[in-house]
Amino acid sequence: MYKTSMFDYLITKIHEAPFRSKPFKHVHIDDFFSKEDFKAITCNSEITIKECFTDRELFSQLFQNNYQVISFPGCTTDYNEYISKRSKGESLKSHTACESAGIVLRLQPRTSILIALNEFLASEEFNSAIAAKFGIDFNSCNIDGGIQKYLDGYEISPHPDIRKKAATFMVNINPDKDSESRNHHTHYLKFKPDYSYIEDFWTENQDAERQWVPWEWCTTEFMQTTNNSIVLFSPSNNTMHGVKAEYDHLSTQRTQLYGNLWYSCDETLYTPSWEQLAVEDFRKPNRNISLLKNLFRPISEFGRSAVKRFTVNDPNIKDRGY
Repeated sequence: MYKTSMFDYLITKIHEAPFRSKPFKHVHIDDFFSKEDFKAITCNSEITIKECFTDRELFSQLFQNNYQVISFPGCTTDYNEYISKRSKGESLKSHTACESAGIVLRLQPRTSILIALNEFLASEEFNSAIAAKFGIDFNSCNIDGGIQKYLDGYEISPHPDIRKKAATFMVNINPDKDSESRNHHTHYLKFKPDYSYIEDFWTENQDAERQWVPWEWCTTEFMQTTNNSIVLFSPSNNTMHGVKAEYDHLSTQRTQLYGNLWYSCDETLYTPSWEQLAVEDFRKPNRNISLLKNLFRPISEFGRSAVKRFTVNDPNIKDRGY
């Protein structure tokens, strides 16, 4: 029988890991699990789904193994529509900065080791260690996370995460030995110089929600392709990351341990979309500094209310993003 405490060594690894600064402050640990634990996790029948020939067969297998479709950014929850669209060679869309949408499923484990792992991911010990690493008040946060599979088409364009998110982590537990070469990994990015003013805008306007932006506004600095690696960070105005999954999910699926700490309160007042932030004058070498200052100047209480009423009704920004 596996016990939650068997994973306590992971907390020590987080405590001892150094911070990396590029492209933003984060922790990256390779060989996160011991070889024995990682093999036991990835060879588990709930992780290694047998190869399928159709999308409908895949969903049948996932449901039989106690995976459930969840609401998730960059995704639809209507798996029947997802199957239908794919059978016609069509893509779903969830956001104007993206080309496609996928499906994310979360496991409700039945086997002993994955039950213990799931309980560990939700434990106060593990999550308070993450909070302490980033100087976050754990008592002001809620815990969310689990074991997840992300199917083909899943896309979330570059974004820094919304302000209510206090911390996030992602662990690659892909069962396929060739997973590192597949096109479904997380990109860690930074703004191109022409679009760096957006980071400044988010910094100067703390009550403005952060949003997804088009891929062409950023450059990828590295990708988390390594299996059994974890990346952790506390979202800020420069923590740009994104995923665009284009791969054969019938043979294997992108699989992660994924979790967040969420602040209990959301103090944002308005949500400018990327379209509203695409200001041509700011991309020129001789930027109009006075116009730039006007954009960054905190807006009045009346203005905040007006912008909030406008943006919450904008269909292009319905999904505020993770």
